[in-house]
Formats: sequence, structure tokens, C-alpha cells
Amino acid sequence: MMGKALLDAEKAHLSQLLEAIERCVYFLDATTQKLPFPLQGETLEIKKKELALFESLSSFNERFAKLQDTLASAMRHTYLLMGENSDHFLKILAFFEKHDIIESIEIWQQLRTARNLAAHDYETSYYQMADHFNTLRELTARLYQISGNLIAFCHSELNIHPTSNDFSMECFEIVSRKYAL
Repeated sequence: MMGKALLDAEKAHLSQLLEAIERCVYFLDATTQKLPFPLQGETLEIKKKELALFESLSSFNERFAKLQDTLASAMRHTYLLMGENSDHFLKILAFFEKHDIIESIEIWQQLRTARNLAAHDYETSYYQMADHFNTLRELTARLYQISGNLIAFCHSELNIHPTSNDFSMECFEIVSRKYAL
């Protein structure tokens, strides 16, 4: 009986991660809508003291990183619940590439690099800042696509759904939009 309780706890944890993904997608999209993409360096320089703009940029940066981190955690957890075991995340990525959750390992690595820059880069050039945020904006569509693919995979292969449906409809609508990849 103890084994079943442990398995149920692991499934519940993945369910919570799926809900967190939906929430991250929802709030990242909401923040994206507040920003005047594509950003221009000269515009950021002119508006360098506009608190609302730079708070939204900071939020966008943080939410991009949070979604990418949450996806990685959920992928790792899904992999284990599929009966797989690995100490190397590249093996996990290969599994998800094979199952069409991610487009390619290289794309995931681009997302991870962008996430690391989003979390740790403190750019002072407004032109480089604009490039950074425009790159994140372009990559956001891929995060949404991976989110939808992973949620659908967990539903079909493990019969695991997000803990609640609080963000499910909005997440589905966001993921279903025709983003240019």
C-alpha cells in the first residue's frame, strides 16, 4: 500500500506542475500583451524612467524564466512517471524530442540559454536590452507550444491533468493561437 501512496503523491505533484505551467503561460501572455513589441533601443532609452514599462519588462523576463524552469521540472517528472530513469537531462530531452513534445534538443538549448540570460543578464545598453527582449518574445511561442504538447502528452499517456481547471481554458486558447515560429 505504501508504494501506491508514493505513486499517487508523484502523480499529484506532476498534476500541480501542469497547473503551474498553465498559470505561467497565462501570466506570461498577459505581460507580453502589455509590451510594445518589437522593442526599439532608442524607445527604451527615451522611456528609461517609465516605471510601468520597466516593471513589465522585468516581469516578462521573470515569467519567461519561470515557465522554462517549470517545463523542465515537469518534463523530468513526466519522464520518471513514464518508467524511465536518467541522470542526464539530455537523455530526457531526447525522449521528449522523439515524442514531439519539443521540436529539437537544439531549440530547447536555445530556450535554456535565453532563460539563463533572462535570469542573470544585466544589460546596460538599451539597444542590447531591446534585442534581448525581442529574442525572448520570439522564443515565447516555442514555450507555449511545448507547454501545450506536454500537457496533452501527460493527459494521453499518463491520464494526468492539471490540479484545477482555473487556467486551462485560457492556456488552451493561448497555446492554440497561430504564433509565427
